[in-house]
Order: sequence, then C-alpha cells, then structure tokens
Amino acid sequence: MRIMTKTEMTVPWKGGPHDLGDPDDKSLRKVEKDVLIPQIMRDRAKTEKCVQEVEEFTECCKKTYILMPFQCKAQNTALVDCLTKWYNDSTFQEECKEQYLNERSQYRRTGIPQRSKFSRMQSNT
Repeated sequence: MRIMTKTEMTVPWKGGPHDLGDPDDKSLRKVEKDVLIPQIMRDRAKTEKCVQEVEEFTECCKKTYILMPFQCKAQNTALVDCLTKWYNDSTFQEECKEQYLNERSQYRRTGIPQRSKFSRMQSNT
C-alpha cells in the first residue's frame, strides 16, 4: 500500500478514472467561475436568447460598414440590453453552471471533451 503525501491528498484535479479529477466533484476553480461559465452564458445568450437582436445588429453592420458605430447604435443597445438581462438572470446562470459541470463530469469520466477547440473558436466570432 502506498502512502499519499499531504499535497497529493488535497489536489482536487487528480484522481478519477482517467486521472482528470473526480467526476462527481462540484467545486469550481476561479478560472471556471470567471471565464468558462461566462463563456457558456455568452454563447447560449447569443444563440438561444437574443437571436433576433444579434441578427438585426449583424445586418445593420453589414449594410453600413464604416459608419456602423453611428448607424447601429439602436441595434447595439438592444443587443447589449438583451445580453445583460440574461447575464444577470440567476436561473440562467445556474443552468449554465450545471451545463458546465455536466460537461466537465462527462470529460472526467471518459477523457473525451464534448466541445472541440474549433467549435469554441467559431463561437467567439
């Protein structure tokens, strides 16, 4: 039997079937709280909640080119208001947190990421 050191016992991202962390661990690191979950919120808000506002702003930008900052203020304001509404919605935040925890848990169980790097890069544009 191997005796674990104190640092090995307190490292939460070790263990699990693929040594990727405990799949049932629900604790979040700072980067997960401040970066990864907000990214999911942005992606979902743009693709599920504020679709009309995104389309209107995109069309306005395509039509006005260089005058976009002046011509598309109303569409930009509507888009920002919609996104802010969803960012501040505690139910939506909790849904996105649960989605992230489920994806992370699945990854830790299987070792296979659900969202590829390519799909995340596409969602940023």
